[in-house]
Amino acid sequence: MAASAIASAISSSSSLSLSSSPFSRSHLLPSRRRPLKVFAMASKKKQLDLSYNKLSGMIPEEVMAISSLSEGLVLSHNLLVGRIPSEVGNLKNLEMLDVKENKLSGTIPSTLGECQVLQFLYVQMNSLQGSIPSSFRALRGLQELNLASNNLSGEIPSFFEDYSSLYYLNLSFNNFKGEVPKTGVFSNISAFSIQGNNKLCGGIKQLHLPPCNIKSPHNKHTFRTLIIVILVIVASVIISSILLLFFFFYSRCWPESARDPSTSLKAHLGISYSELVKATDGFSATNLIGMGSYGSVYKGLLEGEGEDSVKVAAVKVLNLQTPGASKSFTAECEAMKNLRHRNLVRIITSCSSSDYNGSEFKALVFEFMPNGSLEDWLHHEASSQAESKHLSHLQRLNIAIDVASALDYLHCHSGTPIVHRDLKPSNVLLDDDMVAHVGDFGLARFRTAQKSASSIGFKGSIGYVAPEYGAGNRVSAHGDIYSFGILLMEMMTGRRPTDNIFKQDLSLHRYVEIAFPDRVIEIVDARLLAELADDEDEAFEEKESTGGKAFQCIVSLLRVGLMCSKQFPAERMLIGDVIKELHVVREMLLGKKDV
Repeated sequence: MAASAIASAISSSSSLSLSSSPFSRSHLLPSRRRPLKVFAMASKKKQLDLSYNKLSGMIPEEVMAISSLSEGLVLSHNLLVGRIPSEVGNLKNLEMLDVKENKLSGTIPSTLGECQVLQFLYVQMNSLQGSIPSSFRALRGLQELNLASNNLSGEIPSFFEDYSSLYYLNLSFNNFKGEVPKTGVFSNISAFSIQGNNKLCGGIKQLHLPPCNIKSPHNKHTFRTLIIVILVIVASVIISSILLLFFFFYSRCWPESARDPSTSLKAHLGISYSELVKATDGFSATNLIGMGSYGSVYKGLLEGEGEDSVKVAAVKVLNLQTPGASKSFTAECEAMKNLRHRNLVRIITSCSSSDYNGSEFKALVFEFMPNGSLEDWLHHEASSQAESKHLSHLQRLNIAIDVASALDYLHCHSGTPIVHRDLKPSNVLLDDDMVAHVGDFGLARFRTAQKSASSIGFKGSIGYVAPEYGAGNRVSAHGDIYSFGILLMEMMTGRRPTDNIFKQDLSLHRYVEIAFPDRVIEIVDARLLAELADDEDEAFEEKESTGGKAFQCIVSLLRVGLMCSKQFPAERMLIGDVIKELHVVREMLLGKKDV
C-alpha cells in the first residue's frame, strides 16, 4: 500500500486500525530522517492500531506528537527495537498504550508518569531494563498493568498498594527483589502475578515466599525465631493442603441438596446413571429440550425424599466424543459450585460415572426453567407456540437488568472474578415469573487464572465474541460486556448478530449505529413497535414525534448496547454503570422519572 493511500485512510476516519497487515517500516514507521507526512495527517485521530504487522526499526518520536490520541495507541506484535521514546509523555490524554511482544530495550521512560489518564499499559514480552519509574506514582487511574517477561529489576514500588482502580498487575518473569507489598491489589492472590522473580520475599501468606531478612545483630534469638516461623509456615501449608484436598474430593460440584436442607431432593453427593435414565425416560426424544456445543439437555423428573415427591430438573448430558466436552464439564463444576445469585441457574447435582455399556458418562443437573430460553422468545419462527410468545417492552428491560446483575456478581462479587465467555440468548433462561437466569458455564474462566491469561484457542459464539479475543488478547470482563451489548441490541431489534443482512462491513453494532438516534424507529423489533402502537394513551406516531417516554427508553437501551459493544475494551461501559443506567430507564418507563 502506498503512503498516500494510508494517508487517505487516516484522514477519513477518527480512528485508524491497520492491524494484521503486511506493512513495512517504509510505509508506516519511517526513520527519523524521512518525511512524516502520514503522521501529520493523523493529528486529529483518537486511535492508532498498527498491531500484528512486521514493522521494524525504532518507534518514531513523531508518533508521540499526535496529541489527539486519547483512546488507544497499539503497536503490539511487531519487530520494533530501541527505546520507548521519552516523548510519550506528550500523550497526556491517552487511555491505553500497548507495545507488547516487540524487541524494545532500554528503560521505561519516566515521562510515562505524565500520562495521568492512562488506564491500560501493556509492555510485556520485550527486553526492557531498569526499575519501575517513581513517576508511575501519578498513574492512579491504572486498571491493568502488564510488565511481564522483561529484564526489569529493583524493588516493587509500594505506591501500587494505593491504586484503588488497579485490578490486574503482572510483574512475572523479571528480576525484581525485596519485599512484596501486602495491601491493595497485593491483598488478592488472583489479582496479581509475580512468578519468575526469585529474589522476592514477604507478601501475603498465600504466596508462600520466604520471610524478609530482619537485621537484628544484637538479638541472639533471631535464628531460633526464624526456624520457628519457617516450621509454622510449613505446618500451615501442609494443613491447608489437606483441607483443600478434602474440600476438592467431597465438595466438587456438591449437590444443592447437601448444601440446602430445605430442598426435597435426596441428600447424596451425586446421582447415578440409572437414576438419570429413569428420570428422563431413557433420554427419550420427547424429553429433549435443547442441544448445545457439548451435549444435549433433557427434562427429567427426579425423586425426592417422600414417595410422592418429585422435582422437575434439566439434565445436561455431555457428548464426550466432542473435543473439549470433558473440560467443559470440569469448568462448569468449578465455576458454579460456589456461586449463589438469583440470576444464575442453580446446579443441583452431577453424575460422573459409566453407562450400561461401560462407557464414560458425565452429566449435570440444573433447576428447570419452564419458560425456556431468551432465544426461544426472540426468535420463535419454528416454535409451535409462536403466537403466544411475545416479550413486552418492560419484560425485555427486566431481562436486561437481570443479565447485567448476573455479570456484576460474576465480575465483582463472587470471590474470584469469573468471566462467562459465552453470553448469548440461548444461555439466558427464564423461570415461571420471567426472571432471567444466566447458565452454561462450560467456557467460564477465573479472570486472573494463569491458564486463562490469554484467549489463544478461544471458543465462543460467532457474533457475540469480543473482537480483541481474535487478536489473542487476555480474557477479561470487558469481553462479557461486549457480548451483553450485542445481546441488548438483539433484544431491541429482533435481529441476531449473524443475520443474513450483516455482510462485509455491516454488523449488528454498525446497523444500530447508522440508525441511531434519528432513525431508530426503522430498526426496532416490529413486535415491540406494535405494542407501542396499541397504547391507549396516544398513537405511536405522535409518541415518536414528541419524544414519548416509551420510545425514549428504546433509544436509551440501544445507546447502552452501542456503548457496551465498542471495539476497544477501554471504551466500553463498566457493568456497575450499565446497571445504574438500566434502572434509570426502567423508572422512566414506569413513570417514576421524567423523560
